[in-house]
Order: sequence, then C-alpha cells, then structure tokens
Amino acid sequence: MSAGGVSSGVNRVWQLAARPTGFPSPEDFRLVEEAVPAPGPGQVVVRNEVMSVDPAMRGRMNDVPSYVAPFQLDRPLDGGAVGTVVASESPDVPVGASVLHGLGWREYAVLDAGHTRVVDTTIAPASAYLGVLGMPGLTAYAGLLDVAHMRPDENVFVSGAAGAVGSLAGQIARLRGARTVIGSAGSPEKVRYLVDDLGFDGAFNYKEGPIRTQLKQLTPDGIDVYFDNVGGEQLEAALFRMNLHGRVAVCGAISQYNSPEPYGIRNLSLLISKRVSLLGFLVMDHWDRRQAFVEEMSGWLREGKVKVSETFVDGIGHAVDAFLGMLRGENVGKMIVRLADPGEPV
Repeated sequence: MSAGGVSSGVNRVWQLAARPTGFPSPEDFRLVEEAVPAPGPGQVVVRNEVMSVDPAMRGRMNDVPSYVAPFQLDRPLDGGAVGTVVASESPDVPVGASVLHGLGWREYAVLDAGHTRVVDTTIAPASAYLGVLGMPGLTAYAGLLDVAHMRPDENVFVSGAAGAVGSLAGQIARLRGARTVIGSAGSPEKVRYLVDDLGFDGAFNYKEGPIRTQLKQLTPDGIDVYFDNVGGEQLEAALFRMNLHGRVAVCGAISQYNSPEPYGIRNLSLLISKRVSLLGFLVMDHWDRRQAFVEEMSGWLREGKVKVSETFVDGIGHAVDAFLGMLRGENVGKMIVRLADPGEPV
C-alpha cells in the first residue's frame, strides 16, 4: 500500500507480554512487527502521529473485572491516538482527515470510520485532542463542576495537580471563581509550576514532609471540594480538612495502582460527622457535557486564560518508557508519545 501516505508494509505494535506485579517493567511489554492493515468496507487506515499514555492503563494490565475490559496477553494495547487517514473505504472520513480514535500503541490502525472523530489540527495541535480538549480536559471539567458541584468562593484542593487532569482541574476551579486553589505535586519544580505558572494559591511537595501537616498549613479555612487523583494518604489527609458538606470527586488513585497492599483509610467516620459526599466517577458517564466543555475551554484557550503543558517522548520504540515515566511522575501536564522516531517524517 502506498497511496495516501502508507509508505511501508511494516506496522510496529506494542503488546502486553506479561501481567505486571507491582510496578511494571519493560519486560512486561513486547514490540512486534505486523503487516500494515488494509481497510474493509466502511473502514479507514490511520497513520498514528501522537498517542496517549494514561494512569488508567495500569489497571487494565491486571486480569480483574472492571469498567473496561483488561488488556489481553500477547495482544495489542490500545488507548487514545490522533493520526491521519491514509486509506479509506468510507465516504464519511476521507484520506487526509485528522482523526481521534482509540487504537494507539501502534503505528497504523484500521478501524470502522464510525469509531473515529475528525478533528481540526489547524486550530489546535493533534496532541491537544488527547489532553486539554480531550479526555483529560473533560474529566477535569465534569469532575469539578458536575460531580463535586464546585461553587464560587469555595476552597478547592487538587492532588496530582501537575498532571494532565489535575493541572486543568485547578485552573478550571480558579476560572470558575474558587476562593483558593491548593495543589499537591511530587517535586519542588512542580510546586513552583503550579503557583507561578498556573495560578494556584498554594502547593506542597508530598515527598518533603508529612502530608497532613503541609495540607493543614495551606488550608486554614478548610476544604470545600477535593478533586482526588491520588487516593491513599492524601485522601485521608484531605478528609481531616474537609468542611461541613464538603464534596470529594474521586477521579483516580495513582498512589495505589502499583502497590501490592491497599492503603487503609482510617478516618472514614468523618464522612458522617462532617456530612461529606465522596463520589467516584468515570468520564464516559459525562460525554453529554463534551460540547459545553469544548466551547468553554476553547474560549479560555483563545483568551490565554488556560496554560497547557505537555511532556513529549519521541518514537514508538519509547512508548513504554513514556508510560513508565508517567507512572513515576516524570511528566508535567499530559504525557504524549510522538510516534515518529526523531528525524523520521510523520
């Protein structure tokens, strides 16, 4: 196949080679070569240009029931990606279109045209549709406004605040009129980034001292809304600082994803005495909010009111490095893999 930009018969694809125990290792993954797929009726072939690595992918590497099927051994991984259609058997999605879809972790993807969404990369880069205008952005927006029901003049705490979702949740809180926005992160550089670049009112490095003590110092008036990306000790510390009728939106628990033993939250009785609401959520339950989110976020971006940070890793051969780096907190903002190797034309 060569028409439309498919210049090679080789498609490199990442598979899950073994189910990780604890923190994943490179040996748990395998990069294989396959033939570039051909489209069937109603299908398209996409050359992926950027792909996402997300904390939730770690959970799918375990063979346990969940809200989405686990990855299968010796089968391709998947996840969000944006690329260019290079072959099409669909009148709705032509060759040359840029599309968002769910078959990342490979150079070329073949899928039904109905499982793609055409995006405009002239108004925003492809990576934006994996971050600020994509799933992480909608997660932050819906979690803060629809799950936690944040109101103006409330005190907000965001854990994992320098990551893809947390960095946006904190900025949305500020733009929607929060009284104070406090964040946690894992390095002094990230703490400075939250305060100096993103406009957080305060932030702390959870590695530098007792979390409960640091959070207490930064929240003298308590916490009304906690956007939780971390779980574990930070959730426990936040419950001590919650105000009456506070709300906790549980988005993730990255502190627990690689831990052999769960962290036992010891103060759940505070949910009763403080009448705190604690609710987990999935972004897939809030797709109906996507249009409102995109409109508001696009406006903030045009006006320069939202700052976007992305951490890029180049080359499909380094996709696992990017994933493991994201789990270690090496990214600021969204971790993105540019699939072309350095020097290779996309």
